[in-house]
Amino acid sequence: MRIAVTLFLTDETITPVRLARALEARGFAGLYLPEHTHIPVERTTPNPGGGELPREYGRTLDPFVALGQAAAVTERLGLGTGVTLVAQHDPIALAKQIATLDHLSGGRFTLGVGFGWNVEEADDHGVDWRTRRDLVRDRMGLMAALWADEPTAYEGEFGSVRASHAHPKPVRTARGAAVGPRTLVGGAAGPRLFADICSSADGWLPIGGRGLGESLPVLRAAWADAGRDPQALQVVPYAVRPTPGKLDHYAGLGIGEVVVQLPSAGEADVLRALDGYARYVE
Repeated sequence: MRIAVTLFLTDETITPVRLARALEARGFAGLYLPEHTHIPVERTTPNPGGGELPREYGRTLDPFVALGQAAAVTERLGLGTGVTLVAQHDPIALAKQIATLDHLSGGRFTLGVGFGWNVEEADDHGVDWRTRRDLVRDRMGLMAALWADEPTAYEGEFGSVRASHAHPKPVRTARGAAVGPRTLVGGAAGPRLFADICSSADGWLPIGGRGLGESLPVLRAAWADAGRDPQALQVVPYAVRPTPGKLDHYAGLGIGEVVVQLPSAGEADVLRALDGYARYVE
């Protein structure tokens, strides 16, 4: 099983360069980074994890800049977002960022797509919370047009782009309904989320990984109904606190990659945690 990691990299933690080098030296499969542009002080949206929102949420590094540094000092390490808040980006600029990072890293990028949880953060970006899922779908469609091999126009509900020359392209070729880099959609299990995964992604990024024994067969059935290749579906449990029993359970479900949670901390603490997880690395 491939073991990747995630953590909130901030201005107070280990640097992306030091972390990326340590991960590759220890044989970890990848580094996934979350995204928050800012956290409004006057916030009524509760922390999804309960309690006070941890300090690191408001200090998070830009994931694309941080992953660019990580790409520059590694050769094999996978690079991903967990997740990109697509609704909060200009899709033309985001398509360029993604394609550039994927190109420069030799196709090592995984786009984790999220719909967001912080109403106030999204509102400052001009996002109507009620239609954010439709907005994300629309922006993904626009980006796919820019990543197409030939100049392709896109006219959507929320945005459009003329047929354009747009290079570089993501390294991966089109995979049926999926276009661009490896794409995993984050969110809670349900028919709406599974429909999004089956329509345009490579798989699911379930946070915490709970309940997969019940939800995975449902997703696999929806995937088959959509005419997708059963062997192509990828499910990557995210922000997992690993135990041997938990990883064995995932392996029994046919899961080949898990993203484990590291502390948002300084270099010594992060490396200590990495060394503790190294026993899970094959």
